[in-house]
Amino acid sequence: MAKFKVTGGYELKGSITPQGAKNEALQIIAASVVVQNIKIINCPNILDVRNLLLILENGGAVINWDKEEKNILYINTKNLNQEYFRSQEFFILSEKLRGSLTLMGPLLARYGECYIPPVGGDKIGARPIDTHVQGFIKIGAKLLNENGIDKLVLDKNINVSGEILLSDASVTGTANIIMAASYIAKDLIIYNAACETYITQLLTLLESVGLRSEGKMSNRISLNSNARIPSTQVTHTILPDFIEVASFIALAMATRSEITIKNAGVQHLGMTLKMFYDLGCTLEIIGDDIRVVKQDRYEIKKMYNGNMININAEPWPKISPDILSVGIVACLQADGVALFHDKMYEARMFFVDKLISMGAQVVLCDPHRVVVTGNNWKSKMHARNMASPDIRAGVSLLIAALGAEGVSVIDNIDQIDRGYESIDTRLALLGAKIERMD
Repeated sequence: MAKFKVTGGYELKGSITPQGAKNEALQIIAASVVVQNIKIINCPNILDVRNLLLILENGGAVINWDKEEKNILYINTKNLNQEYFRSQEFFILSEKLRGSLTLMGPLLARYGECYIPPVGGDKIGARPIDTHVQGFIKIGAKLLNENGIDKLVLDKNINVSGEILLSDASVTGTANIIMAASYIAKDLIIYNAACETYITQLLTLLESVGLRSEGKMSNRISLNSNARIPSTQVTHTILPDFIEVASFIALAMATRSEITIKNAGVQHLGMTLKMFYDLGCTLEIIGDDIRVVKQDRYEIKKMYNGNMININAEPWPKISPDILSVGIVACLQADGVALFHDKMYEARMFFVDKLISMGAQVVLCDPHRVVVTGNNWKSKMHARNMASPDIRAGVSLLIAALGAEGVSVIDNIDQIDRGYESIDTRLALLGAKIERMD
């Protein structure tokens, strides 16, 4: 299994451009089942994307990466084979990534049925798919069991209208329901919808099949369909990945470096930057670029009454749970105390035991909360041998290792590769000492 050998303790310098957003890419690729002929610009060439493309390709889609422009992807699903999505091979490949869930909605829209696949992804606690299934049922689907496998059946000839309330503001759940209703929605209103930029981007794409929407960037979305299959190829550009933007800011803080993040998609970051302002980081916004200013000291803010600050993961546009892990690492050498709270996932915080073994002053209060006391550079973190438990924790350990003194080895880096394209070679251009080993 591949691993990283990381030599830490070096100051970094230069500029880096974030890849296209992983989570948006998975939804847009899934939506190709509905759109049928699409050109995707700025698509990250990462393991999760390649696994989802493999499923579609095995199902009859024609997939092409532009050889000169590696992040331009062409997908044609006109000759998709419905039978493949009932096969054992489909179920086996689905277990490689959680993003395989995003195929349910498009398959329902196109064929009127889909099977609920076993899914993989990060092991960060219970991740039920009830929002997806209940949402499908609310727009008219029936949940059946066929030979021990659950399937959903939806009449494609009906119109679905009225109001549905999602049990939680799930991003993939909202996307799945929108895609399932893309041909049949008539004055359909979805309450408690996720309002991430990924959903806005998906709605914009689905205009190509006649889906009209109101309430983009809000938790109340209304849908009306004038269904049609586009006669020409549709082009979609994926936004910069705000999670990578956060990771690069954390990297600059952990190594006391000045880094410029180019084409960061500043207007699409929500409150991502607020977490770093609260940790004492100085950021300069120059057009669509972010310059992380080199500092010898990062002073963590306090609440108005002097209490320690709480950094909570909340629904968009507030701080995403996907950036809390890198926020914790950014905090390790700041001056002060901060509490990080991820109310969604009860296993995401467990990676901090590896930070503690490196010399971090971190208290795991319970599965959802950690308190970090910044060391203020009184001593450096120690190098360690570690394993990456999931995508976000994995890149956080990589950042911690780059800020530590000595040589660390990070195992199970397939987890990092699932979400970060060529992260070792890209960070090497900033001066990072990372060696990929088999």
